Amino acid sequence: MEYLAVFLPLAGFLIAALFGRTIGDKGSMYLTSALMCVALIASIVLFIDVAGTEGYTITIFTWIASDTFVLDWALRMDPLTVVMLIVVNGVSAMVHIYSIGYMAHDPHKPKFFAYLSLFTFMMLMLVTADNLVQLYFGWEGVGLTSYLLIGFWHERPSANAAAIKAFVVNRVGDFGFALGIMGTFLLFDTVQFDQIFAQVPAMADATFTFLGMEVHALTTIGLLLFLGAMGKSAQLGLHTWLPDAMEGPTPVSALIHAATMVTAGVFLLARMSPLFAEAPDALAVVAVVGALTAIVAATIGMTQFDIKRVIAYSTMSQLGYMFFAIGVSAYSAAIFHLMTHAAFKALLFLGAGSVIHAMSDEQDMRRMGGIWRQIPYTYALMWIGSLALAGIGIYGVFGFAGFYSKDIILESAYAAHSAVGGFAFWLGIIAAALTAFYSWRLLFLTFHGQPRADERVMAHVHESPPVMLLPLVPLALGALFAGIIGYNAFVGDGTEIFWANSLDPSAHAAVEAAHHVPLWVKLLPVVMAVGGIAVAYWFYVREPGLPKKVSSAVGPVDTLFARKWFFDEIYDWIIVKPARGLGWLFWKIGDGLIIDGLGPDGLSKATRRLAKRASRLQTGYVYHYAFVMLIGVVTFVSLYVYTGWF
Repeated sequence: MEYLAVFLPLAGFLIAALFGRTIGDKGSMYLTSALMCVALIASIVLFIDVAGTEGYTITIFTWIASDTFVLDWALRMDPLTVVMLIVVNGVSAMVHIYSIGYMAHDPHKPKFFAYLSLFTFMMLMLVTADNLVQLYFGWEGVGLTSYLLIGFWHERPSANAAAIKAFVVNRVGDFGFALGIMGTFLLFDTVQFDQIFAQVPAMADATFTFLGMEVHALTTIGLLLFLGAMGKSAQLGLHTWLPDAMEGPTPVSALIHAATMVTAGVFLLARMSPLFAEAPDALAVVAVVGALTAIVAATIGMTQFDIKRVIAYSTMSQLGYMFFAIGVSAYSAAIFHLMTHAAFKALLFLGAGSVIHAMSDEQDMRRMGGIWRQIPYTYALMWIGSLALAGIGIYGVFGFAGFYSKDIILESAYAAHSAVGGFAFWLGIIAAALTAFYSWRLLFLTFHGQPRADERVMAHVHESPPVMLLPLVPLALGALFAGIIGYNAFVGDGTEIFWANSLDPSAHAAVEAAHHVPLWVKLLPVVMAVGGIAVAYWFYVREPGLPKKVSSAVGPVDTLFARKWFFDEIYDWIIVKPARGLGWLFWKIGDGLIIDGLGPDGLSKATRRLAKRASRLQTGYVYHYAFVMLIGVVTFVSLYVYTGWF
């Protein structure tokens, strides 16, 4: 089962990439989708077998053997791994099927499905890794394949720019991750997880020299690993690539930017939870950055009009929740939210793709409206996803998936009873209200009110085909029931049994404390979410002219949010322009004037000049040549007479 769950996507990639022309478009699409469905079934079987056990490791072969350093290529199967297998293979299978309809008119279907399958395999390599080097292989693999998928429509300059931006920004985080791996090996003399975790208590007070300073080793390693996680999971500072990545096809947005690659950073920190448990300062940084990410992304999401970008900033905000859960040691709560978020966010992205398909590729919500009757199934599914995202539910009765997972994170932050926990809690509460507001802003602008598209577009508005709608049903069921079904095992009374030793025990204590917070703490997130929905209804249904008035009244604030807190402009000013200027200087002065000017270009120019002057001697007149010969003879004779050289 392990090999089926992990290697079937690789088989799909190889078949579609090597034999795509032979088996044709349909063969590539159906075969890769079928293999993903089998991989999902195998993942479900593994989940049933492994969850609640100590797990096991399957060694495939010896990968690196250098003197005393020996590293195996192995598959680590424990509760954390099998949860991620369900998430990755589940969402990927639905995206593959959905793409059969969404990419129906694309001329490069085999290549697209090959890339999807390769990305899935690389993500599986990441989550099944038994050591940091193997995890880094998967980490870089998903970075490469995300570049290929974001820039899949390479004829669009914006898609090419977005792909390059994602690749370059992630390199910053990946450099930190690589340093973290080196620091881990320096301290523990191993990169294998079990061997690292066994030594962590003995290294709690260890120090080493970094950048010329004597620093706490575990804190430094934790921060470097977190830097890598910031890049992949689009945390504040290294987040600017995520909204631009919406230039890729919508199935790519659902697969990469909702449920898989962007959660790699959360998985990494959860996997390394025994190390972070001994680095409280690093955890505090994680919590603060996560909380700031949640609120900043929510403020930006309120002002965007591209339907996919709104959902992208929502993803960034929800990732912030996962990180500040980790920052207060509620690792199981973070993974619980990762799992539920994968369902409802993939549902929202694919639902947005259905809207774009219905609106003849229109993505601007200002050119939508009044279409809910034409696409009722998409409308209903988007409602389910939005209710799950907002965390709507009735305490003690029923709630959508986000109600359970988001609330346990906020309760854990409050239960931490620390300055960092309190900071994260209150920013998370504000972000919950903003999340509900921009979710219903999206619904109302997209589906309600008077149609704002031109008559030609409105005449062609139609529901998506079954091949695009059916994959949304399992995701909708996840958005409805994943929270209530998984609550007890992930963060409830059964959490210690379910997670076994795959997470640090401090996670269980943090989540246990969350169950004993005051009632108002449990109710406040839902109250804020309902308030956000009410404000959105008032703004965009009852008083549709009100948003412009409010924007004018708070002009500078609205500009700040709409311009994304000017992160792109700041980076352009302090990094891009100086780098471009430095590059021009090296190009024109260093390379062109000095190296080429004094080197090959200078020598060739001098040779040309010499040859040009020498060519003037070749006049074609015999008496000129005789005169030159006479001068030569006189010269030799004179040298012989006066110097005796000859």
